[in-house]
Amino acid sequence: MNRKFFALGTALLALAACKNQDLKPQEGYIGPSQMTIEDGKMTPEVLLSLGRLSDPQLSPDKKTILYGVSYTDIAQNRSVRNLFTIPVEGGECTQLTMDGKSISSARWSPDGKSIFFLQGGKLFEAPYKDGKLGARVLRADIPGGIDDYLLSPDASQMIYVAYVHSAVEVPSDTDPMLDKAEAYATEDLMYRHWDHWVTEIPHSYVATLDNGVAKEGMDILGGEDIKFQLPNGPFPDVADLCWSPDGRYIAYACKKLEGKQYAFSTNTCIYIYCPLTGETTAVTTEGGYDTHPVWSPDGKHLAWLSMERDGYEADKVRLMMGHVMYEEEGEGQTANPTVVGIRDLTADFKYNVEAPVWAEDSNSLYFSALAEGIQGIFNIIPGNDIFRLTADTLWFDFGTPFGVLQDGTLLTTYMSLDFPTELVAVTDNTVKQITYENEHLLGQLDKHETEARMVKTVDGQDMLTWVLYPPKFDASKTYPAIEICLGGPQGTLSQGWSYRWNYMLMAHQGYVVVLPNRRGTTAFGQEWCEEISGDYIGLNMQDYLAAAKMIKAEPYVSGVAACGASYGGYSVYYLAGIHKDMYDCFIAHAGIFNEEHMYLTTEEMWFPNWDNGGLGEGPVFGGIRQGGSPWSNLPKAKRHYDNSPHKLVQNWHTPILCIHGGSDFRVPYDEGMAAFNAAQMMGVPSKLIVFPNENHWILKPQNALYWHRSYFGWLDRWMK
Repeated sequence: MNRKFFALGTALLALAACKNQDLKPQEGYIGPSQMTIEDGKMTPEVLLSLGRLSDPQLSPDKKTILYGVSYTDIAQNRSVRNLFTIPVEGGECTQLTMDGKSISSARWSPDGKSIFFLQGGKLFEAPYKDGKLGARVLRADIPGGIDDYLLSPDASQMIYVAYVHSAVEVPSDTDPMLDKAEAYATEDLMYRHWDHWVTEIPHSYVATLDNGVAKEGMDILGGEDIKFQLPNGPFPDVADLCWSPDGRYIAYACKKLEGKQYAFSTNTCIYIYCPLTGETTAVTTEGGYDTHPVWSPDGKHLAWLSMERDGYEADKVRLMMGHVMYEEEGEGQTANPTVVGIRDLTADFKYNVEAPVWAEDSNSLYFSALAEGIQGIFNIIPGNDIFRLTADTLWFDFGTPFGVLQDGTLLTTYMSLDFPTELVAVTDNTVKQITYENEHLLGQLDKHETEARMVKTVDGQDMLTWVLYPPKFDASKTYPAIEICLGGPQGTLSQGWSYRWNYMLMAHQGYVVVLPNRRGTTAFGQEWCEEISGDYIGLNMQDYLAAAKMIKAEPYVSGVAACGASYGGYSVYYLAGIHKDMYDCFIAHAGIFNEEHMYLTTEEMWFPNWDNGGLGEGPVFGGIRQGGSPWSNLPKAKRHYDNSPHKLVQNWHTPILCIHGGSDFRVPYDEGMAAFNAAQMMGVPSKLIVFPNENHWILKPQNALYWHRSYFGWLDRWMK
């Protein structure tokens, strides 16, 4: 059954710009774009000019939401983030800052009379009254700077994240006179991660906030090996640490491994730390990722997210909970608590859990989950059923609830294929939008239509496939189509918003956009997800071909291009060798081309070791189980490497664009170069673009603009 929806009419409610309480812009300030869109068409310039709302925080009196918005200046090639507030019922927002340097991690004080925030690696506090910030006071100035922080419940203490030197050696480690030499030396793995050489790693510290300025704190890892990371890289998230409600303890997630063990394992465990005694107690000791601990408001329970199997980064994400037991010691002191009665609250829940939040009465938890391609918010009372609080007909991606009002209304964020993040209130399946950050731009755009189709796969299953149509679509005309090959490989093509792979932008360029949720996507249960591991060349490739065949059969489609990044790039390279004449054009960004070379040059070894056919099994080499290696004797691994995309280049004949970031350590950039070189040697029309200072993503504004122009330039050249 196909279901059609039109883009949300965000222009239904036009609001005036935020009041700014007579603020004076500082040098370097960037504000919202005031561009005029004459033809109703979304362009890359419009996309990059949208304000990016993030990190909402509900005030203690539950009347006001504090949040930040980043604005981009393409000419300056930079963005700046400033602070805003808005009443929980919506209405006019208030701009609190007009700084020329970004402000992040803004948090209310417990009494709501001041706001803490980071700027330039330092922690500040400013009084807040009547929608205004007063004079800022420096509260913490840590050598090397603060990356992020967490206030204790009474704001008398803070956890802060800072960086320490790793085991990777630089020349000045052996001779201080070599401070201008540039080299990295190592005798173990994990010497680089994502986009950086691991010369420093994050540690978390506890410091007291008194009337002075905090200069240094106590390392939570204490006397443990300095090579451990807290929070875990490559994107340290302070949400992996949590204060107990009384401020006596800290629960945290840490992978206490290093080198080869770190590279091949996902065994991140939960611990409880006592700042007073320095004692640490392990809550979990084995398995896969245990992350995001959250203490119940009454202090009696601890919940966290967990994957069961070590080495598998796409295992089902469960919601675990245990009862916290305290042992009283003399003088009313409390020994480090233990967690007992640990159980999986979501054993009968089909989907992955995201971002759990306790209800204020400690009797239930809220969480988000992608279910059948639609993000929803759920509530669970431990021991009872799980209830969906948002309707499965609401085509939005809901974020983490950040507040619950007295009438039960949930405050959260949402986005869709039609607009970026906004704040909303959810009550009984009714969604009320609070902010309209980009109304002045989105309201000028023509609307487009989105359809949910169920495509039959070669084995007779139904595959949810989103289809976006160009604005003013006319079925009597013809349009080129873009089929999106999902990265991951585990993930979901849902109602999210992206500033690079933006499907609304593609539709506005005159393309029909096809988003198949092929084998390996995560919103349809673990069985569907796991059908891709060890079988990259199998049914999921047939799923892509089925979706392409479906859209190509429409009389209004003139041809189909296949485009994708990361595993989506792998899919493009593989499809180029098997598609015959299904596709008319290819674009691969950061794609895997030579699987053997990829295994030997990527950094997080647990991923290819599992997904390339190891599946947690296989022979042991060098003390490490390497079932997914090129030298494995497992049949799935042998089949995987025997069918690497680079072994099919003799079949390539379709124009292909290869894009890669020079600082991409997940899929190193020579994968893109090799694919381009092969295409050139096969006489295939091809183009290579390398961004020397970008990673797996394209982040700098002008680079992003060039990326979009090159992407559509290649498509237009071969599809129009």
